Amino acid sequence: MTSLQRLRQTLFKGFAVILGLFVLVEVNYPHLLPQSQLALFAMLGLVLVFLKFPSHSKLAENTVCQWLDLTLAFGAIVCFGYVLAQSEPLLRGFWIDDQPLGNRAGNEQSIDYMIGLLGLVLVLEATRRAIGLTLPLLCLAFLLYAVAGQSLPGWLIHRGHSWERVVSQTFLHSQGVFGVALKVMFTYVFLFVLFGTVLEKTGATHYIIGFARRMFRKSVGGPAKVAVISSGMMGSLSGSAVANTATTGTFTIPMMRSAGFQPTTAAGIEAAASSGGALVPPIMGAGAYMMLEIVSPPVTYLQIIKAALIPALLYYGALLLIVHFRAKLVGAAAEAPSQQLEDKNPTAPGLVFCTGFCVLILFLVLGYTPFRAVTWGLIAVLVLSVFSRHTRMGLRELVEAIVKAAHGGVSLIAAASCVGLILGVVLLTGIGTKLPGMLIPLAQNNLIFALLLLMISTIVLGMGLPSSVCYLLMATLVGSVLTDLGLVPLAAHLFIFYFGMMSMVTPPVALAAYTAGAIANANIMRTGFAAFRFALVGFALPYAFVLRPELLTLSSDGGTAGIWPIVGSVGITALGIVPLAASVAGFLMAPLALWQRLVFFATAMGFILVRSAIWLHLPALGVVVAIGILNWRSSASMDENPQHREGDS
Repeated sequence: MTSLQRLRQTLFKGFAVILGLFVLVEVNYPHLLPQSQLALFAMLGLVLVFLKFPSHSKLAENTVCQWLDLTLAFGAIVCFGYVLAQSEPLLRGFWIDDQPLGNRAGNEQSIDYMIGLLGLVLVLEATRRAIGLTLPLLCLAFLLYAVAGQSLPGWLIHRGHSWERVVSQTFLHSQGVFGVALKVMFTYVFLFVLFGTVLEKTGATHYIIGFARRMFRKSVGGPAKVAVISSGMMGSLSGSAVANTATTGTFTIPMMRSAGFQPTTAAGIEAAASSGGALVPPIMGAGAYMMLEIVSPPVTYLQIIKAALIPALLYYGALLLIVHFRAKLVGAAAEAPSQQLEDKNPTAPGLVFCTGFCVLILFLVLGYTPFRAVTWGLIAVLVLSVFSRHTRMGLRELVEAIVKAAHGGVSLIAAASCVGLILGVVLLTGIGTKLPGMLIPLAQNNLIFALLLLMISTIVLGMGLPSSVCYLLMATLVGSVLTDLGLVPLAAHLFIFYFGMMSMVTPPVALAAYTAGAIANANIMRTGFAAFRFALVGFALPYAFVLRPELLTLSSDGGTAGIWPIVGSVGITALGIVPLAASVAGFLMAPLALWQRLVFFATAMGFILVRSAIWLHLPALGVVVAIGILNWRSSASMDENPQHREGDS
């Protein structure tokens, strides 16, 4: 390792610790103005991006490029530090004409525009390095739209704006980079990422996997069920489908393969399980926190996690059933004795993990803000971890946790800054009010068709973006469409959020599936289609809870639903989960013929998608029972020859 590389690593650790401590202190005990907070937060985040990500993977060790990275990091300090200095009263001595930047709106100086334009370039480059070209190119399209609006046809036309006006809107003031997207990252997301990394340092990762292995040790296809449960629990911590797959997949995919699952199937199960993790309360990735800022009328964090609980249970219940039926089909074994878990001390990490979550939930129930609740959760974890050598963290381990949180969070900081540019253009040009005017006539006031359009656009957008960023863009662009369609607001926003996550297992760009495929050494595209098939219930549930908001514990007018409507909706949906799982796995009590799988799939959709309709549900139940009886009769032959060779279809 060269001295320059060591310098970059040292600088990264130093800035990461500063970022973690700054967020922890400033969120709970603010000393700076909101724009000053976000300017410093973005500055630290972008510096870390340029220190972590080279301009290109092939140029990572090129000396010239490494100096360029350091130069860009310094440029981020200059640009965002300028906004901080020109906004914060504590730095009044640096103000131009003794006026803060906010008071100079519409009358900015040349130096303001120069710094702003350079800042835009740095945000685009940092985002390109962190998450790829998709979002920067989309952002550039919006910026060009803002400038060239008068030359565009039809409903896209607007009067157009100068580059100075665009720079002022998107970078210098609070409706662009320093807007709602970055605010959510600063106020909520980074602390929850830190909470997750601290829990991992105490042994939570191994505890979660160990807990799942103890639960399914003697169950048929136990390793696959371990993957489902551990990935769901870990995903609630990380909120990232790809990171979740990479973390738990390293353990679970080899276990599944040794139990008899083909590499493609093992990778597909892991990707489907990991992609649902951000749908599991209480953490749910960044999307839940963004809903706090976007959903209108406003909702509380507790309302969001209450609404998300039943669909999450249905998703993982269906996935467990699919895995069980699939294991029966292929004759997958329970966990082999050679794989049995050696628990050195499961009690201490488990106690710390459960205490952290219980404290978090308790403070949320008591009405504390999410950032205050997670702060108390962090304190509880740190205090309790001291009492066991298996969980105790010294200063070194705590620094490592903060640095790991920075590694996981800086990409989102860059993406949120870039999304802020798009949101600034949306507000400047008014396209957010024009887009609904196009979509509603296109859907011809047909709710299902409108939801299909939203689903497709969310999945396409989510193929190249983090799911939380995808949700934020869609909610901003089509938020008023959701209102016009007469949907319960929280149900509509969860609809978008779900499909942002499902894009992680939707070919041709299924990032979670590709990560799992790489671990399993399986064909990438076949893994993507396997993950899509296993996650199929995740594509049906959003329609179910939009049409039956009782699944979210909500009434059709957005209030709290009664207990019996909730029980009825959950029961009907659960009835559809069984035939859906059987149709996906190709097995119930014996292998299912193709026509049986198709009929099961159709009846499942009837249960899941159609609101209470006895005229449909009773015949559908009769069909399921009839096919089940036929399948049971044919299971005798399977008992004589229980081993079935698995294909990758």
